[in-house]
Amino acid sequence: MVKSAQITIDGKTFEFPVVEGTEHELAIDIGKLRAQTGVITLDPGFKNTGSTSSAITFLNGEEGILRYRGYSIEDLAEKSTFLEVAYLLIYGELPSKSEFDKFKEDIKYHTLVHEDIKTILTGFPSNAHPMGVLSSLVTSLTAFYPESLDPNRSREGVDLSIARIIAKLPTFAAWSYKNQKGQPVVYPRNELEYVPNFLRMMFALPTEDYEVNPVVARALDQLLILHADHEQNCSTSTVRIVGSSQASLFASISAGINALWGPLHGGANQAVIEMLENIRKDGGDTKKWMDKAKDKNDPFRLMGFGHRVYKNFDPRARILKKAADDVLESLGVVDPVLDIAKGLEEVALSDEYFIERKLYPNVDFYSGIIYRALGIPVDMFTVMFALGRLPGWIAQWKEMRESGEPIGRPRQVYIGHPARDYTPIDKR
Repeated sequence: MVKSAQITIDGKTFEFPVVEGTEHELAIDIGKLRAQTGVITLDPGFKNTGSTSSAITFLNGEEGILRYRGYSIEDLAEKSTFLEVAYLLIYGELPSKSEFDKFKEDIKYHTLVHEDIKTILTGFPSNAHPMGVLSSLVTSLTAFYPESLDPNRSREGVDLSIARIIAKLPTFAAWSYKNQKGQPVVYPRNELEYVPNFLRMMFALPTEDYEVNPVVARALDQLLILHADHEQNCSTSTVRIVGSSQASLFASISAGINALWGPLHGGANQAVIEMLENIRKDGGDTKKWMDKAKDKNDPFRLMGFGHRVYKNFDPRARILKKAADDVLESLGVVDPVLDIAKGLEEVALSDEYFIERKLYPNVDFYSGIIYRALGIPVDMFTVMFALGRLPGWIAQWKEMRESGEPIGRPRQVYIGHPARDYTPIDKR
């Protein structure tokens, strides 16, 4: 039976189809609403508007479910690797051994960047925010690879751009960190795997040997998997809408990085560390601050607890909780801020107030702890987020391109002045 919905305007009824997704999600297709009725919908923030149909990620916040291409995030985080998940998201299926070997070799081949990139990098002051540096370096790829600007590029050409951006973003991210530290950049070494290579470029000096801690590498690999895609969020929708103008992959990814930069999107784990620092400066009394969080008349809000999408335990947080424990144990970190974090976590997981309201520690809470333990400064946290989100952005851009979606063009309800006559300046 075909489902439909009716909308009545000024006594006249119009009928619109109801579409159903593979997980039984329902949506009213209003694609012809304005043409048939002359009116539009008003939905600030697009909270109730589906801008596309997508086969990439399924998210059910009420039940705490996250799947990439049908595979549960729990399975992928436990059994897969970040690059394999990247292939899955971008190309739709898990790769065969030969497909995956070629994918990895293509990425390794393109990890080096043009030496002129260093000229661009040195143009930034050392106090430049690394997200601004990162987005600028990504945009610069359009100059080094002008063929990427062709909106009608072949499948092989698109695949080449995909390999280049996946290969070069860790180099750009690490170099933005080195620029901030005033240290010389470290070049990639292709005998290393993706995450160990990145860690070496981040933390080694050019003349020293650097031994990658396998526990840290595995935790970071999992963290990147967990951040790889998350349905139609602010930065992902930005990538799609910029790409809908037939902008190149590099330009679209750069736009996504800038959208992620905003504190309401990618800055949540930074807010967690800033909150923990404030608690430490106040004396470190976790009970006092948890009581403040319970007091509805107190403006204090816990950062890193609960989630606007997940009304249950964030499935990614369960995985990262163990990863954070493993990293802290492996590194033997002594840090009062991280001790405060563990104290807050213990209360939130046992106190009925937080359990009843489902205010569990979320992915931002645990990722902030891991980054802090690794010695990554807070303004690099969002760069790490971008590194993980890259495959999802690519997959969404590619899906939008291949499905021939029209250019994004939201409507508005005008609330300004009605028509009025111009008054010359000498008569005002």
